[in-house]
Amino acid sequence: MDSTMKPFSLILLLLFNLFLPFVKNSSDFNTLVFKNCSTQTITHSTDDDAHSQTLSSLFQQLVPHSSHYKFFRATAGRDLENNNNGAGVSGLFQCRRDLSNDDCYNCVNSLPEISNTSCNKAAAARIQLHGCYFRYQTNELSIHQTSKFEVLHKVCGEKAEDVGFEDLRDEAFAKMENGIIGGGGFYSGSHEHVHVMAQCEEDLVGHRQCGACVSDAVQIIRQECGNTISGQIYLDRCFISYGFIPNEEPGNSYREHEGRNSSTGKLVAIVLGGAVALGLGLIFLMFLKSCRKKDDI
Repeated sequence: MDSTMKPFSLILLLLFNLFLPFVKNSSDFNTLVFKNCSTQTITHSTDDDAHSQTLSSLFQQLVPHSSHYKFFRATAGRDLENNNNGAGVSGLFQCRRDLSNDDCYNCVNSLPEISNTSCNKAAAARIQLHGCYFRYQTNELSIHQTSKFEVLHKVCGEKAEDVGFEDLRDEAFAKMENGIIGGGGFYSGSHEHVHVMAQCEEDLVGHRQCGACVSDAVQIIRQECGNTISGQIYLDRCFISYGFIPNEEPGNSYREHEGRNSSTGKLVAIVLGGAVALGLGLIFLMFLKSCRKKDDI
């Protein structure tokens, strides 16, 4: 390699390494958490084609609305109420309330490919990402209403070294249960280094079922995760999560913590912008120097 090209390669490599962590962070919301595909599938080839087309039509309705709304429900295909033999599909998406409109759109926009790959023939499915989820059912699948909320997925972290952590977590849970209704079905807050989050499906907001769903999730995660420093539980109509944040000052809310991260992100963006400008300037100067050497020769 020409010696004049080595500085170019070093600068480009440096800039790539600087930007790579931020590229990864921006895609975290699109990471798959779990998928549930019904055992009942579309078996006939003609029905399979119609089902794929109907799902595609459903996504064509859902995805554009995700740039303006955090929740949207739609139907596609034949009349769901009057035609039991059709390929009608009812579906919805919901984004986490703390996502920006752009992040919500990017999250929902990644769902069609995952759904087609994972559950392309399922009569019903739920695809859960970190930042959003999508669920649908065909009119061929009957849903039995129950008084209990169904557990779809759970994750428990490592055991806490401090035996008092469980008490702090339960205090954070109590604040979350009190705040979920007043928060319009979403809560995000901290108590003594323990951050908790909860969200109900939009259909439950304004009803006692939202509080009941979150309370059920709290009881389940206490039993399943015990004294662990983090955990997530997804029920069919709500989810909760908690985690230990050692560097957060006690008493500060998560939104304040998030705001500090946002300010830091802006500062980093400015610094990186300056680094890019400096790198491009150096490349231009080296190019001129190289041209002058060739002219001298």
